[in-house]
Amino acid sequence: MTQQPPRLMQMIEELIAIPSVSSVNPALDQGNRAVVERLAEWLDGLGFATEIQPVPGTDDKANLIATLGRGEGGLVLAGHTDTVPFDDTGWSSDPFVLSQRDGRLYGLGTSDMKSFLALVVEAVRAFRASDLKAPLVVLATADEESGMGGAKALVEAERRLGRHAVIGEPTNLQPVHVHKGVMMEAIRVRGRSGHSSDPAFGNNALEGMHRVLSDLLAWRQQLQSRNVDKRFDVPVPTMNLGYIHGGDNPNRICAHCELHIDIRPLPGMSLDDLRGVLAQRLPRVLGETGLELSMESLFPGLPAMETPRDTAIVRAAEALTGSEARAVPFGTEGPYLRDLGMDVVIMGPGDIAQAHQPDEFLAVERLEPTVDLLKRLVRQFCVDGGGAHHGP
Repeated sequence: MTQQPPRLMQMIEELIAIPSVSSVNPALDQGNRAVVERLAEWLDGLGFATEIQPVPGTDDKANLIATLGRGEGGLVLAGHTDTVPFDDTGWSSDPFVLSQRDGRLYGLGTSDMKSFLALVVEAVRAFRASDLKAPLVVLATADEESGMGGAKALVEAERRLGRHAVIGEPTNLQPVHVHKGVMMEAIRVRGRSGHSSDPAFGNNALEGMHRVLSDLLAWRQQLQSRNVDKRFDVPVPTMNLGYIHGGDNPNRICAHCELHIDIRPLPGMSLDDLRGVLAQRLPRVLGETGLELSMESLFPGLPAMETPRDTAIVRAAEALTGSEARAVPFGTEGPYLRDLGMDVVIMGPGDIAQAHQPDEFLAVERLEPTVDLLKRLVRQFCVDGGGAHHGP
């Protein structure tokens, strides 16, 4: 016999207590299967049809797709189940034990973003399949923090989930409809080592990287003069020179130098086009030096996302919150849900300033307004038949 989910605070406590760190470092990386199974158990108890979708190439990572009702359109309430790694020396309390003090809930994932998934369960317990004219889907994904593996698995499987989506990333309950993309590239210059007493004994990769750096900074200036979007606090695409290493000793000519860069493109800027420009510019910079250049994407990249302001989900989010939809510089799973045919708004109770920080917390005063907001969205898009009206 299926059972109703526990009370909200107990759900948050249980989710925080289940470790689900995802990391590009295999020594820190963990699965999320236990979190997904707990959510599935709760949603089963509410009459949802639950499906656990394994993430290909992993042993213990999976997405949860839980559906109430049938038909076309409908609303998807989405969040990721993983957290970033943590530094336990920076925490005042155990990151895996929910701690309440000074009107705040402390724990790893309180703000980003396990609490949102518990709040979704709390909101949807008010509805039955017979209430709905359009389906209600709860989506809980894997691996968002280290590669978007769960979202990519949905796209590869061509899963059709719904027409409108809310992703509960931390936005202080203000709707977000635009965010930048991200790409991270490694650039390597290889030369030839030799005794530093005579430059002719080798070919200095560091000197070649100096040329590369100068050209990258010139290109950054060109990109920023040609691409401006004043909806963002930083209204231009950014390029960060984040890592460089070359050589091994002052008296040896440097044979190898490696640089890592981070680019945050605006909506409308193609990751493939940017990589293509890099592939054309940088070899020319080294010209006849005899140095070898190679480039590698450190991860496939995340496209920018933009949902038009006049879509039903953005208009509804603005009306219900009293806040205009805005732009943020951080990335989300939004582009992948967009690729599955959804209009996406990013809106959750946490604060991005708390994400990825020791003593991460969520303000208790955000809980009730979030549940109320989610219930209103479900009524508008699933009970009333698809968001035909936009008021509260």
